[in-house]
Amino acid sequence: MSEATGWPFWVMVVAFIAIGMGTSCMYLGAVATCAKNYGKGKHKGIMLAVPIAAFGLSGMWQSQLGTYVLYERKVDGSRGDVDVFRYFLFLGILLFVIGVIGTFALRIVDDEEEEYIDRTVEDLERSGLLEESEFFRPRHEIQAAYGTFNADAEEGSVTLSEEERQQRKRDLEREEEERRKKNWLLNYETRIFLQDPTMWWLAAGFFLVTGPGESFINNLGTVIPTLTPRSYAAAAPPAGLPSTHVTTIALTSTIARLLTGTLSDFFAPVETHLFPPIPEDRRRARLEAEQANRPTLSRMVFLLPSALILSCGYLLLSTPLPLIDPPLLHLTTALVGFGYGGAFSLTPIIISVVWGTENFATNWGIVAMMPALGAALWGVIYSTAYQRAVNSGSGFADGQCHGWSCYGLWAVTSTISVWIAVGVWLAAWRGWKKRGIVV
Repeated sequence: MSEATGWPFWVMVVAFIAIGMGTSCMYLGAVATCAKNYGKGKHKGIMLAVPIAAFGLSGMWQSQLGTYVLYERKVDGSRGDVDVFRYFLFLGILLFVIGVIGTFALRIVDDEEEEYIDRTVEDLERSGLLEESEFFRPRHEIQAAYGTFNADAEEGSVTLSEEERQQRKRDLEREEEERRKKNWLLNYETRIFLQDPTMWWLAAGFFLVTGPGESFINNLGTVIPTLTPRSYAAAAPPAGLPSTHVTTIALTSTIARLLTGTLSDFFAPVETHLFPPIPEDRRRARLEAEQANRPTLSRMVFLLPSALILSCGYLLLSTPLPLIDPPLLHLTTALVGFGYGGAFSLTPIIISVVWGTENFATNWGIVAMMPALGAALWGVIYSTAYQRAVNSGSGFADGQCHGWSCYGLWAVTSTISVWIAVGVWLAAWRGWKKRGIVV
């Protein structure tokens, strides 16, 4: 047998690291732009859900494109497997074009950022939180920081009038003060976010929910053969083709993201977020006016059922029913996609409500690392159980595992994990209620 030729394995590892980093940057950039542009309006839920839904929807049409367009032809002319080279070449060109467009198109409109920063700092100053801040130094200290720079600038600008030099100096001081004010505010918000126990409860629940979800999506290609009897051809498994399940997950998760975003906008109560602080009299007046006009439901009322729907998918998979009737895997996939999509849409919305939108990219970026950690953990659980089942006699000659023992332990632990996440999120919700934060 001749040795395979090609690039070394580490090249692929580096490539996938770059793919992951680039995808995350594009995703966070789009969501953060929507959060800052629409985070203070009445429709923040749907506006945050749209880029998140697009992120999930891309898997549907791209998987179908790979299956039915970018495929290898067999000797008899029939459709074979995906042509990996052409498929990745297509993705590379597509992402490069979209990235260039996003670089110039993603902008914060209306330039409300400076006004927001000034208003937030004033609210914090009135609340007494800034009395010990290093930011609020006397004015002459700020001017002193420009002593050397301004002297050099004046020496090189002898042709300028005294009035022009003073105006230039004031402009530089104002720009520096705005920059320092923004940096201080972002650092302050990050400290508040990381020191908040409810943030860690929210992140822990997100970890427990998204870990099994990512693992299920990543291992669909091996779950399907476990439900395929020996008598079936590999090209027509009764549980369905992987591309079909990817499409199902993309569609159901997209529907869930758009639906939960819309419903959370329609029923959500008036924000009484942690940061920036809202004066008590204004908060009470807004609450009374809002409650008099329409019924309200907390966003947690949509998040918790999404998690329970997700657990129903794993619970169904952990029973013997899919082995008896393999097409039931489609129902599992739909439940997982819907529950996973709802949780992935509502979590960033809740973060923007509780901790504000100015530092949203950092805050959501921290919590958004949970799926990667969860996927690693539950991926190990799945692969360990799968290999153990193969070694114990559940494998075929082709090396594929067949039967409940291949995935059953993983499905049970995933179900329990989501139930624990529901309890953790209830604890976070209770903490917000105690502090008067309405989500």
